[in-house]
Amino acid sequence: MIVTGISGAGKASALKSFEDLGFHCVDNLPLELLPDFAGLVGKSTEVEKAAIVVDVREGLTLDRLPEILKKVRKLLPTRVVFLDCQDAVLVRRYSETRRPHPLGKTETVSRSIVEERQLLDPIRNVADTLIDTSNFNVHELRAHIKARFGHEDESKQWLVSCLSFGFKNGVPLDADMVFDVRFLPNPHFVPEFRKLTGLDPKVAAYVRGFKQSKEFLNRVTDLMLYLLPHYVQEGKSYLTVAFGCTGGQHRSVMMAEEMNKRLKKAGYQVKALHRDIPR
Repeated sequence: MIVTGISGAGKASALKSFEDLGFHCVDNLPLELLPDFAGLVGKSTEVEKAAIVVDVREGLTLDRLPEILKKVRKLLPTRVVFLDCQDAVLVRRYSETRRPHPLGKTETVSRSIVEERQLLDPIRNVADTLIDTSNFNVHELRAHIKARFGHEDESKQWLVSCLSFGFKNGVPLDADMVFDVRFLPNPHFVPEFRKLTGLDPKVAAYVRGFKQSKEFLNRVTDLMLYLLPHYVQEGKSYLTVAFGCTGGQHRSVMMAEEMNKRLKKAGYQVKALHRDIPR
């Protein structure tokens, strides 16, 4: 996938979306290296698909893209996606971000846009897909790319980490959501459970056996299944949900494991992590 188009139309955001879709992404690869890169991808056993941004930063060799594209298409099936945008919207975006246009060191933004369109016209003519981003914000553009070029339910492909921890060792800095399960009876005070962890079936059954444990799990599960699609829509690619108890040995471990199972059953990619249990 070759991603190109007008500066300010959202190529960086589009490339992030392709990365989320599992593409190996490269920004601003020199044109002369495109055939070599395509050959490497074709031989690779690890890279199944790739996306490359080519734009006006390439300079004077940009007009060679149609010729080079023919060589690349002999090596790999290749599509060209051209992102365009209305001039007035581009001017506003540059004004809001205060970033200089790549061609605008001595020219106004408006004049630079006109010059860039002339340079990119040959590429626009060979594009397979044209996307006008004038009415898209960043999140809408990324959602559009995923919907258009994704082949699976992408809301189920990103990663959820269910993390257990002990409050006595501090709250994890990377936690997006934190649930305090110290309201549950503590297995630490049951002699036969003291040296075990929530990974032990007997400890897990003990914690799970309380009415409040079941209600808590059901409510948090409903909350997570409601929130996850909205996080995906806003462009978040992973989420860390932390469960904390006093020492991070019993209650929080059981809760993280149980939530891991429930979200996996719902089709999400999930992993359980336990920060404070003995290694």
